[in-house]
Amino acid sequence: MSTGSLELQGMVMKASPAGEFDRRITLLTKERGKITAFARGARRMQSALSAATVPFALGTFRLYEGRSAYTCVSAQISEYFEKLKTDFTGACYGAYFMEFADYYAQENLEAGDMLNLLYVSLLALGIDAIPDERVRYAFEVRLMVMSGEFPTDITQEENLMPASRQAFYHMITSPLKKLFSFEVTDPVMREIRERQDRIRCRQIDRSFHSLEVLDSMERVLNIHLKNDIIAQP
Repeated sequence: MSTGSLELQGMVMKASPAGEFDRRITLLTKERGKITAFARGARRMQSALSAATVPFALGTFRLYEGRSAYTCVSAQISEYFEKLKTDFTGACYGAYFMEFADYYAQENLEAGDMLNLLYVSLLALGIDAIPDERVRYAFEVRLMVMSGEFPTDITQEENLMPASRQAFYHMITSPLKKLFSFEVTDPVMREIRERQDRIRCRQIDRSFHSLEVLDSMERVLNIHLKNDIIAQP
């Protein structure tokens, strides 16, 4: 039995079928953190909830609160991140961001900062001038900082190149709207990647399916690049 209705600002992180026509969604909400909700009839073609209950949908959701889950009855979506629908690589990065956020998000804890981070990160994936890899690592670092699991003293490590330390400092401290406004050379990006990969593997006790997909795509791309170089006269 529902105990009342409420409106929450949030984003759909996951969606899966439930029953014949319903959809089960995981929402990251500003007011109540991560919650589970059911959207009745959302998989019907004519349902008003069909487009509103898919991953990346950001807006205001009206729900009824039940004992163990919520029921979503309507939604006003302000952003669908349409560019990700036509960019397979960007969509894979976006799926990884959702999976990474789902790992850290908690129930009944305000999550406005995390929601804002997801918003600016998904927007950045749609900007051609910003490499997806830079967006990914800035997102990882900042979310781990928000969750208290990132070694912020990394900016003092003498075994890192000065430019790498500076980049980490930017990712840790910059305002979200400027999070991706830094430039790095390939060697610096490689060092950031190697260092952050070690930090993530040390701090997080699970693997991410979407990250495995991204790694597989990168390996295939590298093979094609090497073959193209070998084939050149």
